[in-house]
Amino acid sequence: MMFKGFGGPFRAMARARAGYLAPALSSAGAPSSARAPSSVETSSSVAVPSRAPATLLALMLLLAPAAQARDWKTIQQSGTITAATEGSFAPFNYYEGPKLTGFEVELAEALTQKIGVKLVWKPLPFDAQLAAIRGDRFDFAISSHGYTAERAKVVDFANPHYCTGGQLASLKGGPLTLANLRGKSVGVLLGSTYVEAVKKIPGVGEVKTYKSEPEVFSALLGHKVDAWVSDRLLIRSTLQKHPEAGIDIGEPLFTERVSMILHKDNPELLAQLNRGLAEVMKDGTYARLSQKYFQSDIACHP
Repeated sequence: MMFKGFGGPFRAMARARAGYLAPALSSAGAPSSARAPSSVETSSSVAVPSRAPATLLALMLLLAPAAQARDWKTIQQSGTITAATEGSFAPFNYYEGPKLTGFEVELAEALTQKIGVKLVWKPLPFDAQLAAIRGDRFDFAISSHGYTAERAKVVDFANPHYCTGGQLASLKGGPLTLANLRGKSVGVLLGSTYVEAVKKIPGVGEVKTYKSEPEVFSALLGHKVDAWVSDRLLIRSTLQKHPEAGIDIGEPLFTERVSMILHKDNPELLAQLNRGLAEVMKDGTYARLSQKYFQSDIACHP
């Protein structure tokens, strides 16, 4: 079943929840793909086709010769800072024709202006970004990385630039509370942290995994699962596009803090990114962008 407006950008919408270097795989073991530019530039000047599986690209980046991480003084002297994003995660980062845009794109451009350097984008598939950070292929990434203890072992996280979390949804009359999931089947994105989160719900029935969010959505509409668990912002955007679907939103599962990531042990750069974020939050830029893209405040609050 196909749905207008629920294509490329939405295929990657829950990857902020995916585990460290754990791409979504189908039952046959084929990695799911996300729309990206025709090639990805690495610092070793090797053009990697965007069709390459994310696991292969990540491995290539890990094996490529690593450059020295640039500290803040070096970045400041050069006048430019390089950042990675995926470009296929609307409304956070995506393409409008040839132009890269979205909430995170505009936010990064505003905060780097605050710290006095010019931002240069390096689009890169999401599942390759942590490996690329470790190989110092760019200075930081802003691509909806949710904080996990596993990721924090290999990269540093800036202060969170938005909060989201897991959300339960079902067809009208279906389970809308965690207690009502007893014995029910739940559809989730394979490779996401939602898989383990749902399995921990007491009494839950079968947990069915799918390689893309549109497939989970279709499974729910086709009565192949009783409920759907995904990112709350994704679910809300989907239902805004498909009000005829007859889906109700239920209880939240957990809150997730999303941040920029950078190479470990680069404290001065981390401090500058946090300073820039704080300044755009203080001067109203953040609130304007949050309203523009989400019509609500998505900042993390104590």
